[in-house]
Amino acid sequence: MAQEMTGGCQCGRIRYRVSIDSDDAYLCHCRMCQRATGGVSIAFKNVPVAAVAWEREPDHYASSPIAARGFCRECGTPLTFAYPDSGKIDLTVGSFDDPSRFRPIHHFGAESLHEAWIDTSAVPRHRCDSYDKLNERWIEAVGKIPD
Repeated sequence: MAQEMTGGCQCGRIRYRVSIDSDDAYLCHCRMCQRATGGVSIAFKNVPVAAVAWEREPDHYASSPIAARGFCRECGTPLTFAYPDSGKIDLTVGSFDDPSRFRPIHHFGAESLHEAWIDTSAVPRHRCDSYDKLNERWIEAVGKIPD
């Protein structure tokens, strides 16, 4: 059953609503995505273009001769990847207001995959809300710790 979900960029300038019919998502490791995001991979949710309603359209740039990426020119948040002749679009999982629903079902661009970043279950974990110096900065700057 389809569920409407919302998302947008970090600064809130770009917002969207989208009808989602599954939890399926994927990780792209291709060098284009690595360079576009500065990360070792990016998580995408592929949806029909018609399923997305933008409150404000994202800015776009042609990231290659065959594809374009949507982003916010104010805060730099990567939002989309699409082939101009496709009826589908990839939304960045991290741009959803609640990305916890999604589960990766495959890796794409596996030729550029960095194995050391795939299984990090043994790496120690630290919480932002337990890092006093970070919390002090937020309180001093805006009076509260952000969500």
